[in-house]
Amino acid sequence: MLAGLVATFLLFPICSEAARLRLKSSWAVALLDTLGVEVEADLTHAIPGALLVANHVSWIDIYVINAALPSAFVSKAEVRDWPVIGWLAAKNDTIFLRRGSRGHAKIVNQEIGELLERGRHVAVFPEGTTTDGRSLLHFHAALLQPALTAGYPVLPVAISYWELDGQRSLAPRYDGDISLGQCTRAILGRKRLIARLVTTPRRGLNGEDRKQVAAEAREAIALAAELPLASNPPETPGGLPGALPSDGRPTGSRSPAPADSA
Repeated sequence: MLAGLVATFLLFPICSEAARLRLKSSWAVALLDTLGVEVEADLTHAIPGALLVANHVSWIDIYVINAALPSAFVSKAEVRDWPVIGWLAAKNDTIFLRRGSRGHAKIVNQEIGELLERGRHVAVFPEGTTTDGRSLLHFHAALLQPALTAGYPVLPVAISYWELDGQRSLAPRYDGDISLGQCTRAILGRKRLIARLVTTPRRGLNGEDRKQVAAEAREAIALAAELPLASNPPETPGGLPGALPSDGRPTGSRSPAPADSA
């Protein structure tokens, strides 16, 4: 975190966008290395200017994505007011979405479109919550609409965690009542973990509606991450118009990390 603060405060203001992305990636790699996590990334289908749609297991998912594909993340507006993390997120291209405001949602959609037009990656977690990493929940299709409206592809990205013996690891899980400290200790308790990030074929290129794209993306991620498709109600996630009030934490997640804290 300290290295990220120094880089953001001293280097970001004087760096080109390309240099900032390299810094974001190198910081993410360094943080994961400190935790004993090695990233194996298959970027076969990655192209500039795509909306990354990923499954959500842990607070370190953000860093796994940034290590391979430095991205802007969509986050609830409350995160902006969090000490240190909120400032860091704001300086790292986080797109803050005010819940329940259709007018603000339009502004956010425009921001996402502008980033994609510049060839940037924008990432969302359409499950709206973290899981234990052994199944895949319903995808909230509304989160995919900005890319489809702007005419940019949706890139499904599968994230999974593995032990050195080839078994799926539950150490990074950050769901239910697991605290940040418990999650971090579980990760540090492993000698080494492998984080696999796999891109799958791009979606939304032929005028499909968002529900179809969401369903196809979910199936692609399930296949790439070797996950079964769990069933959960397709409720409106926090941060979208019509959502119920929340306590300011990421929807359904124990994680205090914003959607982009790196």
